[in-house]
Amino acid sequence: MSEDILNVTDAIFEEEVLKSELPVLVDFWAVWCGPCRMVSPTVESMAQEYAEKLKVVKLNVDENQAVPSKYGIMSIPTLLLFKSGELKETIVGALPKGKIVEVVSKHL
Repeated sequence: MSEDILNVTDAIFEEEVLKSELPVLVDFWAVWCGPCRMVSPTVESMAQEYAEKLKVVKLNVDENQAVPSKYGIMSIPTLLLFKSGELKETIVGALPKGKIVEVVSKHL
């Protein structure tokens, strides 16, 4: 995994995501999830390409259940975009990079 991506947990979610100065893209995933592995290279490349404008984090839903429950994560991969502590966008499924960039770039 890219060094540009932080693995967050339920315990540090508020500090790392909700209180972030930058917009934050949260990748909800699990080790066993094939579509999650398909989205991972896109998420990692976005972390590098938008490093100055976007914070990218991953949250393992098997190891952390409070945050996914709070935001109603029913299927993975799900990407949530937060800006100033508010949920702005929800992307569900392994969408092409262009579509993910289109949704996220509106908030950068």
